[in-house]
Amino acid sequence: MKIITCFKLVPEEQDIVVTADHKLNFDRADPKISQFDLNAVEAAMQLSGDDGQVIALSAGGPYLENTKVRKDVLSRGPHELYLLQDASLEFALPKDTAHALASAASKIGFDLMLFGEGSGDVYAQQVGLLVGEMLQLPTVNAVSNIQVLDGRVLIERTLEDEIEVLELSLPAVLCVTSDINVPKVPSMKAILGAGKKPVTHWKASDIDWTPSQPYTEMANIQVPPQAERKHIIIENDSPDSIAELAEHLKKVLN
Repeated sequence: MKIITCFKLVPEEQDIVVTADHKLNFDRADPKISQFDLNAVEAAMQLSGDDGQVIALSAGGPYLENTKVRKDVLSRGPHELYLLQDASLEFALPKDTAHALASAASKIGFDLMLFGEGSGDVYAQQVGLLVGEMLQLPTVNAVSNIQVLDGRVLIERTLEDEIEVLELSLPAVLCVTSDINVPKVPSMKAILGAGKKPVTHWKASDIDWTPSQPYTEMANIQVPPQAERKHIIIENDSPDSIAELAEHLKKVLN
């Protein structure tokens, strides 16, 4: 079985700085694999078996030049890595990202294509579904379990009050939840071996992809102003002071 597992690079949250003018500074935020996509990578490895082939695929901008992240994804098991890099994909909306991934996947060829449930930055939960629609393939999201059968897959979707079981023919596109597995931590041997695995770099022209005219565009990201912390000191334990403390607590909790 040939499986493509897609991932997105997102900034490390703890290194994002809120500036004095309520904007976000990403200068010190290194890229990392979106946590939700790690579940898709792990699911691909569990399904591939000894004879399967797993290909990691990502589309984006300058983040894809980071060699540390490339080794990170390959150390988790995929046999090779495809990177589709274009300046217009750095802040692309889900439709353009999906179109680029669909074009790349068509060129690579696959039996099963896996996505995480959303990205760790905008969490739009659209790209995987859009890719499936563009490729005109059976597509399901919220997948919590996958079993590979003869030329088809049996999947489970854990819904609010029930578990839905579906059988799909291959090829198919699935978006897995974070409950499907616990991503393994790569061993030192896997990390060292990741540098020997093949990496293919594609530009937009290599897959005959051009960005479409967007319906909307991001103007800016504005962080809401933070309320200044207040220190209220109540110096005695009289009934009136206790009532005052209770009122302050009610305001905070409500």
